[in-house]
Amino acid sequence: MSGVLQGALGNGRALLVGWFLPSLINILVFGFVVVPQLSGFQTLANSAGTNAARSTGFALVGTLVVGLSLAALQTPLYRILEGYLGWPEWLFKAGRRHMLARKHLLQNRLEAAGLALREVAGTLPEGEAEILNAFRSHSVTGRFVASDARRGPVWLNLLEERLSRFPGSDEQVNATRLGNAIRRFEEYGYDRFCFDSQVLWQELYAVVPEPVRKQTEDARANVDFFVCLLYGHLMVAAAALVDFTVAPHAKPFPQLATIIGLPALAVIWYRVSVVATDDWAGSVRAMVNLGRQPLAAAIGLKLPKTIIEERGMWSLVVEFIRDPYTTDMAALDEFRATVNAVAEKGQVQAITARYRNSIRVARRKKSLRR
Repeated sequence: MSGVLQGALGNGRALLVGWFLPSLINILVFGFVVVPQLSGFQTLANSAGTNAARSTGFALVGTLVVGLSLAALQTPLYRILEGYLGWPEWLFKAGRRHMLARKHLLQNRLEAAGLALREVAGTLPEGEAEILNAFRSHSVTGRFVASDARRGPVWLNLLEERLSRFPGSDEQVNATRLGNAIRRFEEYGYDRFCFDSQVLWQELYAVVPEPVRKQTEDARANVDFFVCLLYGHLMVAAAALVDFTVAPHAKPFPQLATIIGLPALAVIWYRVSVVATDDWAGSVRAMVNLGRQPLAAAIGLKLPKTIIEERGMWSLVVEFIRDPYTTDMAALDEFRATVNAVAEKGQVQAITARYRNSIRVARRKKSLRR
């Protein structure tokens, strides 16, 4: 079993922390509450002989199967929580309106609190005083102006942290908290440089320094942990509910606690997963910032001197990779790096030699078949 587990892991900390560890936690709860006879966990205190082996085998095999299954399904599992998959159109639109309202409220609260602090300091211009009065008279924002200003800069930093978990553009706002927290760093590269990291992810991942890749994997594993724990809790709670309905136990308290407690914990893990995306967002931001130049060099381009020109270049690169070729894409020639003529001639000669050799080998095989 240890050999199978090691092979499945492939020395991947991300898989171990993100999917196997939470699966083990859920398997233990499932074994103790729902199927104690099958798992052998009811005699774990007197672990000896067959019962100890059965309980250990149940835990290891269950962890391996559930962990690998959830890891293989992680894309649809994430998309459900992000609001992309399985959401009716009316529910998605309602959730998006709610998230937009939350974002705008945070923006208004930060602006109003900043104006209120300047008013207290006596540095508020008359024109901005009218804006502050409008915030105070607002039916929603007005409830927070005085309290936010009274709590001071630390509280305002926390509000800015919440706001930072939304995409910069209102058009990118999603229907769920996790969807917005992930979307903010998915759109970072495009917002700054027209660098679509979703399209160029594989190329970007291949050229960034190893520490940046590891940082991204570890940050993603932290979010995976809570997502896996969340889904596992819901599955165990559903199994406990079915067990309670079909075959009630003489002492139903563990079952009832599982049915009620695990969904409540799943809500907590969802909120914690949103906060855990902060490190993931920072690592992806670092990949975009540090990986653009080596990626450009790797595909035979050079970064322009101005941001505007760079945005135009990456727009063409994304179009070149994502869409079928058109003559308009030849505009990339403007950004192609100058190749050393001697090195280029040597490469052409080497490619020609390999081609001629492959032709000779093919002819020999054909003559042998005859």
